[in-house]
Amino acid sequence: MFAVPANTIAHSSVPATVHPALIARAVAADRPRWAHLLRYDPDVRFAALVSSDEHQEVWLMSWLPGQETDRHDHGDATGAFTIVSGTLTEHVLHRGTTLSLSAGQSRVFGPGYVHQVRNLGPDPAVSLHVYRAARTMRTIEDRAVGLAG
Repeated sequence: MFAVPANTIAHSSVPATVHPALIARAVAADRPRWAHLLRYDPDVRFAALVSSDEHQEVWLMSWLPGQETDRHDHGDATGAFTIVSGTLTEHVLHRGTTLSLSAGQSRVFGPGYVHQVRNLGPDPAVSLHVYRAARTMRTIEDRAVGLAG
């Protein structure tokens, strides 16, 4: 189960049958591939590169309770993320919606998709992220998305 935002664009050099959400789910299910990389850092959200090639990067992230991203987009990248364990909350700015995502659920994104992801729960969470094009994270200021008071 994954939701596809209207601005998701498939990169022409990657076969359409290999959707980033399917890749994220497959890597999430292959625990021996990434379990040795998993760490929890009480000071910052942890991220480790699982694999990369000329088409994509796959990242493992861990989230302790209270850890979060800034409001951000991923530049020109398209991709997806899958929750491996725990629960994460995603706020999608252009829609003004907030979603609670649990293990097995995936989200996809494209250029201009501004969101914020948080662990608001009492337990750690783990997620796998697939980025088509280099992984970038551009912090979005409140005034840039019409949130300033």
